[in-house]
Amino acid sequence: MRHVQGRARRAGVAVAAVVTWAGLLAGAAGCTGDGGSGLDRMMDKPAASEDAVRVTPRDGAKGVRPGEGLRVRVPDGRLESVKVVKSQDAQESEVPGRISADGRSWRPDDGRLALAARYTVDVVALDGDGDRSARHTTFTTYVPEERFIGYVTPENRSTVGTGMIVSLDFNREIENRAAVERAVRVTAEPAVEIRPHWFGGSRLDFRPQAYWKPGTRVTVALRLRDVEGAPGVYGLQYKTFSFTVGRSQVSLVDAARHTMKVWREDELIATVPVTAGAPKTTTYNGKMVVTEMLELTRMNGATVGFKKKNGKGEYDIPDVPHAMRLTESGTFLHGNYWAEPDVFGNVNVSHGCVGLMDTKGGSSDTPAGWFFDRSLVGDVVEVVHSRDKEVAPDNGLGGWNMSWEEWTAGNARE
Repeated sequence: MRHVQGRARRAGVAVAAVVTWAGLLAGAAGCTGDGGSGLDRMMDKPAASEDAVRVTPRDGAKGVRPGEGLRVRVPDGRLESVKVVKSQDAQESEVPGRISADGRSWRPDDGRLALAARYTVDVVALDGDGDRSARHTTFTTYVPEERFIGYVTPENRSTVGTGMIVSLDFNREIENRAAVERAVRVTAEPAVEIRPHWFGGSRLDFRPQAYWKPGTRVTVALRLRDVEGAPGVYGLQYKTFSFTVGRSQVSLVDAARHTMKVWREDELIATVPVTAGAPKTTTYNGKMVVTEMLELTRMNGATVGFKKKNGKGEYDIPDVPHAMRLTESGTFLHGNYWAEPDVFGNVNVSHGCVGLMDTKGGSSDTPAGWFFDRSLVGDVVEVVHSRDKEVAPDNGLGGWNMSWEEWTAGNARE
């Protein structure tokens, strides 16, 4: 509101200045006895007719579609200057463009109009006789009723493990996947090839061929605004964010041996006793990425399909410590204080999670606390020798279980 009032006050000052000069010029005309207006004589840029300077879309047009384009032309003479200003989301910006070599037309560098925007076009032209004229037009573009956005993993400015995969989860089904894919750019310093992969029509992931190198800075540029993702459904986001890859840590859970080996920068730093999924509720095999870290959380079997006949969960633990999510379907690596100490390293008793010895409330002095304190979102935990299938690539950030050939075949442009 303060910004609008400020503009209104400035406009008032401009009007007062015009009136003052008009009065002075009128007085001057009266002294000379000239029947013409002094103001008219001073104006060297009279308003041009629509035929003299042709602007498309027409002046006052509303609901102009993005593909209709913007063009300025003169039938004879040449264009002297063209200035186009776009107002969108309470921000103004000049639209870059260029006059043709013959001076007869102007086009913007980007031929596609923005949605929900107001355009102002100011043109100065010279006719065939060398006289200058000006044209001022405005138009507004289509305001879509339906929009789509992408929820991005990981968070902006975060420090992550070397296994992080950039993942966009769209709020609605994307039909024009190639256009959306082109509007998302993921780059890295130092540079590395990064390729996209679609999981269905609402999720788009990006990763390099191998785990990121520690210290890599990754930038994600979303240029989704006004991109038509499905008929009549347009993107909303235009933003850039980045994250940094921290040290390398990869852990290997051997479900048959009931151990987890932890490697830091390719050096084995610990072997931790664990308990994995019991024979009837085995743990997935494969590479999984930590996507969430919780000091304390509640775990209820009913939420992941483990129910009793009365509908209640087979377990309901309100204070599970040091919980790290590995899959969307509910696989965690977490602290366990309710199992007997001799379980860890000897037998698998869980409902599919990987359990480490802990205390009620959690302690940094336990195996679970030690591992939690040294972990990052984006770290890789791989499970082997479990009597279960490999985790699905779209269950959490499981894309590392696909070969590079399989991954690159999943883009929309090839």
